[in-house]
Amino acid sequence: MVGQKNSHENPMPVIDEGWWSSVLAEEGRYTTSSMPRLAGNKPESRREAKPAPDSVEPEASSEKKPIANWDQVKEMYMRDQIVALSVTGHNRGGLLVEGNGLYGFVPFSHLVGLTDKADKRDLDLASYIGRSLSLKVIECVPEDERVVFSERAAQSEPGKRAELFHSLQPGQNVKGTVTNITDFGVFVDLGGVEGLIHISELSWGRVSHPGHIVKMGSEVDVQVLDLAPERCRVALSLKRLLPNPWQNAAADFPKGCIKPATITSVLSFGAFARLDAGVEGLIHASEIPIAEGRPLKEVLSEGQSVQVRVLHLDPAHQRMGLSMKLDEA
Repeated sequence: MVGQKNSHENPMPVIDEGWWSSVLAEEGRYTTSSMPRLAGNKPESRREAKPAPDSVEPEASSEKKPIANWDQVKEMYMRDQIVALSVTGHNRGGLLVEGNGLYGFVPFSHLVGLTDKADKRDLDLASYIGRSLSLKVIECVPEDERVVFSERAAQSEPGKRAELFHSLQPGQNVKGTVTNITDFGVFVDLGGVEGLIHISELSWGRVSHPGHIVKMGSEVDVQVLDLAPERCRVALSLKRLLPNPWQNAAADFPKGCIKPATITSVLSFGAFARLDAGVEGLIHASEIPIAEGRPLKEVLSEGQSVQVRVLHLDPAHQRMGLSMKLDEA
């Protein structure tokens, strides 16, 4: 759903070829090992694919078979064409489909009428074997030789995606629905166009996993950062709809001040603590007054309220050093 321009004065990040390449490379590190490579590789046809993590594609076999070239796949994407493909396999992440020289994957979150009940998902997905589905291409990444289809996207009329791409522009606020949550970010349906909120654009604070910020199926307000039709991608941001708390951090948290904080993560070398929405700092183990040799997790826990002293602050890089030794000014 198209919206208005963003009113907050948060500078737009640099979104260029290098940015897109790094995002795709990061995505590949998490998912390539369990995705079918589609350009010149035919995934093995089978009733159930080898188990893989949820919301990712099953592994491909080594069998080679040329398919439609990427120019044809991209044209299908940009024209928003609907294609009928047969279901040949599945895993907990979704369905393998093929037909018309195409091979791809449909995530379970893009199937119409499929309720996500973990104890029934395998049976529900298995019931699709042999069926023909009307689908649209929602993602094509030549670098990873991957094509992803959606049954839900095919519910909208052909040409809607081109219309949306024409109406979207960087800096614009739009609404969308969360369709997939991965380790590296969140995919959002904008009404026919799939956008990605990279994990770095979810919050001004540190994000341990995107699933802690958004939920599957929820409607979110996002800002368009960049459009890359040739990559079939839209870069989105959630955090840039909110004021950047680090802009005023130097005035709000001067060196030496003592502030209340909440422990957000406990690690072997220290703990992270949140002072304000989006502003977190690291308390090194040497700055936590505990008995020597005692594990930090026996002393601190997530959600615990503590008092901290600001040791140093680097707003430009969103870093802050904290201490729980309040008397050592």
